[in-house]
Amino acid sequence: MMGARSARSSLVFPIDVVIVNYRTAALVVECLESIEQERRSAVGAGLRVVVVDNASGDGSADALQAAIEARRWHWVTLLRSPANGGFGAGCNMGIGHVLRDRRARAVWLLNPDTRVMPGAVEALATFLAATPRAGVVGTALLLADGTPWPYAFRFPTVLGELERGMRWGPASRLLARHAVARTMDGRATQADWVSGASVAVRREALEQGLRFDEGYFLYYEETDFCRSAQALGWQCWYAPHPVVLHIAGQSTGVTGQQANARRVPGYWFASRHRYFRKNHGWTYALAADCAWIAGHLVHLSKKALGRASGEDPPRLLSDFCRHVLPLPGRRRAGG
Repeated sequence: MMGARSARSSLVFPIDVVIVNYRTAALVVECLESIEQERRSAVGAGLRVVVVDNASGDGSADALQAAIEARRWHWVTLLRSPANGGFGAGCNMGIGHVLRDRRARAVWLLNPDTRVMPGAVEALATFLAATPRAGVVGTALLLADGTPWPYAFRFPTVLGELERGMRWGPASRLLARHAVARTMDGRATQADWVSGASVAVRREALEQGLRFDEGYFLYYEETDFCRSAQALGWQCWYAPHPVVLHIAGQSTGVTGQQANARRVPGYWFASRHRYFRKNHGWTYALAADCAWIAGHLVHLSKKALGRASGEDPPRLLSDFCRHVLPLPGRRRAGG
């Protein structure tokens, strides 16, 4: 046992972290504090962090710089983006900074509303070192109350959109192979894509030109990113042992406990449409739109009959149709 611990502690697999901030400075500081704890381990000792402030405009960048200086976090670099180009643009800026030297063998993208749990750095480095074809690795996530969130994902399809719109038990069972979300069983598993809240990307993939498509402002960019990685020949994995706590939806409100209390923002619909159009073409994108609408109409009918429960965001169907359906004189969302 001592020999095994010694072997793990001698692992050399440098990882740099990129965090994109938009008006969540306090959350970023808490995330950095959790990383500071990990830096005390042998594997995590060389961990460095790049924080990209996405033109927050609320004093976040100054607050972060003050916190970095006050705590003497020499291992944290703050970059100030001149404009908020979205999550992918911020990640690309941080990735570009990391790649300017030859040290880091992977870039670990973390949301501001995450906390790195003890041992996560070593577990992630060990997995990457042992799985050389893993170009993208998503970690296990915990909800804010510590409940496991054990999901990886399939690429969206027409039948997957039908299942997502219906949310009806018998149909979901019938279409289970097409449902986007996959429940993980605690084993390392290949997946189509993983959550962008905590995902590591191997340096070699980035050196091949793998980047986020900055045409996505927010949402679906990690789905598209993982598809691009696989097109380059890399595998995408869900790794259960690196664990990260994720307080979902703090920046956007689209996810999290209060998500259904507010309308879905336009950029979500634009990103969804961009994903289908870019990867499958206009005809397939329209079919996916129609499949979701048909499924959602079934869901609404069941709710009207008292046979379905759950709350939807306000005006979900009308907003969906307004943003994605091509009507005369209207520019298609994400076009």
